Amino acid sequence: MGNYLNHESRDLVIGLDAGGTRTRAVLATADEGRVLGESTAGPGNAMTVPVPQLTEHLTEALARVVPESARARVVAVTGGFAGATAASVEDPGTVRARTALTAALRGLGIPADRVGVSSDIEAAFAAAPGTPSDGLALVAGTGAVAMRITDRHATTTVDGDGWLLGDEGSGFWIGRSAVRAALRMADGRGRATVLAGWVGRTLDLPVDVLPKGGIPSYDSGGTPRPPGTGAHEPGVPGWSRARREDFRRHLLPAVMADPPIRLARFAPLVAEAAAEKDAVAQEIIGEAAGHLLDTVRALEPRPGERIVATGGLLGPGGPLTAPLAERLDAHSLSLDWVADGCPGAVALARLAHLS
Repeated sequence: MGNYLNHESRDLVIGLDAGGTRTRAVLATADEGRVLGESTAGPGNAMTVPVPQLTEHLTEALARVVPESARARVVAVTGGFAGATAASVEDPGTVRARTALTAALRGLGIPADRVGVSSDIEAAFAAAPGTPSDGLALVAGTGAVAMRITDRHATTTVDGDGWLLGDEGSGFWIGRSAVRAALRMADGRGRATVLAGWVGRTLDLPVDVLPKGGIPSYDSGGTPRPPGTGAHEPGVPGWSRARREDFRRHLLPAVMADPPIRLARFAPLVAEAAAEKDAVAQEIIGEAAGHLLDTVRALEPRPGERIVATGGLLGPGGPLTAPLAERLDAHSLSLDWVADGCPGAVALARLAHLS
């Protein structure tokens, strides 16, 4: 890296992936795209992080990745921001992102001629092999959204409506479903599932209110086999009505004490329970994959059209990768996964410099 940075004639570009939990910056050569350094800083969602704080996080990430001696050689910067879009310079999130990025660059003395702002999803789409310009993008992590990308700009959006109104099939949706399954099991409306005990332990509920035993036994029709412990404990050996009431009284305030989006932390429990053949968890995973399929289909994909996917639920070994791929295959569609938008942001910065 040192040789490249010490070569005074070498032009440099910066790609940024600014999301809800962190801002990541990558420094690369403008001619080859060779990565020279990476850094991270705080959240970069252009709609939820105040501009002064967003400027601070961008400044921190940029200062860490670009040595002061090399800052004058940065010729292009592109940021992929959650809450922004390349499709409209007047979009509120885009204005906020550009304002913060411009201020951060000016404060560090980085005189980039080309400064681009896109959404984190547009950047992720560009991160696919060949830096595609047209196709579909699907994100399934804490939230869930799909977009049609045309000429590297998002032209159609499906879902991404947040935890209150949408994000169906997301980590939040899965985590909320886990807690709902636990509550339904406790009050007698739902089937027995290990999720009740696992959710309770994650929330540090008292041990004496948790259900006892392991994974419930089901018959061929998906109905819990009678445990032989009495009609007052249907399908839940050793979990009396009084204990179930105590479980509910402890669980509800424990959940309500955190921001709703924190329900996403229960998604890995559902994936683990599904892998261990818990029927309720398997049903949740199947429904989540079905929601993502509906989201993609709303974009009216053409057979064989590229779908670039990102997010922890769809990566290698992600809990929704296999069930969604199976559903997409029936429509002659497949996923092309990328880890994040930084390589795409670098590619877009290089393209801007060369144009």
